[in-house]
Amino acid sequence: MARTRIAIIGLGMASTPHAKSLADLSDQVEVAAAYSPSEDRCKAFSERWGVPAAVNLDAVFDDPSIDAVMVLTPPSSHLELVARAATAKKHILLEKPLEIATDRAVRLVEAAEKTGVKLGIVLQHRFRPVSLALADIIAKERLGELVGASARLSNWRPQSYYDQPGRGTRARDGGGVLLTQGIHTLDLLISFAGMPAEVTGYAVTSPVHRMETEDLAAAAIRFDNGAIGTVSATTCAYPGIPDAIELLGTKGTARIEGTSLIAQFHDGTEVRQDDGAAGGGAGADPMAFPHDHHRAVLADFLDAIEDDREPGVSGREALKVHRLIDALLRSAETGRREML
Repeated sequence: MARTRIAIIGLGMASTPHAKSLADLSDQVEVAAAYSPSEDRCKAFSERWGVPAAVNLDAVFDDPSIDAVMVLTPPSSHLELVARAATAKKHILLEKPLEIATDRAVRLVEAAEKTGVKLGIVLQHRFRPVSLALADIIAKERLGELVGASARLSNWRPQSYYDQPGRGTRARDGGGVLLTQGIHTLDLLISFAGMPAEVTGYAVTSPVHRMETEDLAAAAIRFDNGAIGTVSATTCAYPGIPDAIELLGTKGTARIEGTSLIAQFHDGTEVRQDDGAAGGGAGADPMAFPHDHHRAVLADFLDAIEDDREPGVSGREALKVHRLIDALLRSAETGRREML
C-alpha cells in the first residue's frame, strides 16, 4: 500500500505530539513538507524530525503529490487554510477548535464537504481506551436509560500562559477555557449522552487571570428524555485536577476520572479500566501528556482516506460541541435558559 503524503502547516506547541505520531506511523504516512511563517521554526522542526521545510504555502497546496495536510495553526486561520486545501483536493486533519466562531466553522465544514475531501478533527479524547470502553458499554445498553450526565474540567494555567500574544483572545482563539480546553471534555460527554436540549450557564473571567475571555464556566443541562446534569470548566484549579465524566443510568453508573474508568451495574457486575500513563495536560504544562491518543487520531484519519469513509470525528460531528459552547456562553450573557 502506498504511503499517504502529508504536509504539516503550523509548527508551534501543538506540533510535537503530531510529529511523534507521524514517526510512529511511518509505514503508512510520509511527511512531504512542514511549513511555518517563522523561518526559525521551520528550520528547527526540519532538523529535529528530518522532514523537508516548505518555502511557502503555495508550495504545499500546488504540489499534486501531497495527498493531505495537517493544520495546526491558531483557530482564526483555519477557515482560509481548510478552504485552500479543499480547493486543492487535499484531505485535512485539523486541530480543534474548528474556528473562532460557529458561523465560520460551518463555512469551513461546508468547504470540505463541497469538494469531497476528508476532514478529521483532533478531538483525541474520543480515542482513549477508557472512552472506547465506555462507548461500548453504552452501545450494549448496560447502563439502561440515562438519568444523569455531568462533566468537569479543572485545569491550571499560570498567568504566563495567557501572556503569550493572542492567547485567550476572541480574535485569535475565539474564546477561553470552553473553546480551548473544555471542548475536549464536553465533546466526549455529548458523544456518550447526546446533545442536551437546554442549558443554563455562567461564565466569568476570575481574579486569577488577566485575560479577555472566560477562565471559569459552569452550567446546568437537560436532555430530551428528562435526564439532567452539570458541566464545568476552568483553568483556575491549581495545580490541575484530572477531568471527570459521570453517567447515571437506570441499570448502573459509569465514571471516567483522569485515566480510569469504573462502571458498576445493578446486577453486581462491574468494568474497570485504566489508560495508565496516557493522561496529563491538566497542570501548568499543557503539553505534559504522551502522544498515544494523537497517534490514534492520525491512524483513524489515514484509514478513513484509505477506506473512503468519514473520520472518527468529522467536521460535521465537531460542530455539535461548538453549538453547546455557544449556548452556554449566550446563557451566561443573557441570564436566560438557552434551547439547543
